Amino acid sequence: MIKITDAAAEQIRAANNNPDMYEMILRVAAYQEDDGRVNYGMGFDIEREADEHLIVNGIQILIAPQSTPYLQGVTLDFVEMSPGDMRFIFIPPYSAEAGSDDAAPAE
Repeated sequence: MIKITDAAAEQIRAANNNPDMYEMILRVAAYQEDDGRVNYGMGFDIEREADEHLIVNGIQILIAPQSTPYLQGVTLDFVEMSPGDMRFIFIPPYSAEAGSDDAAPAE
């Protein structure tokens, strides 16, 4: 299933510490576009009946059944895209640019 790096887990914990997020769980979602690209998203939500409820790297996450196939082997990371621009990114299990499914984010 999905992996969450230590850097991402730390940022998620900090965001979840907000009183407005009380009793909310991180939802991770993915869907495939008509052109084959997969779009990923995340946000805090409440649990729904059909959700899969997991704990990954100490983080509770919710995944709707339709997202499950697109999240297999994906890594959620928190990286500096450019100086001062920190973002969550989803890294698919296989990177065509890298030419290998061994590509992994630096931790």
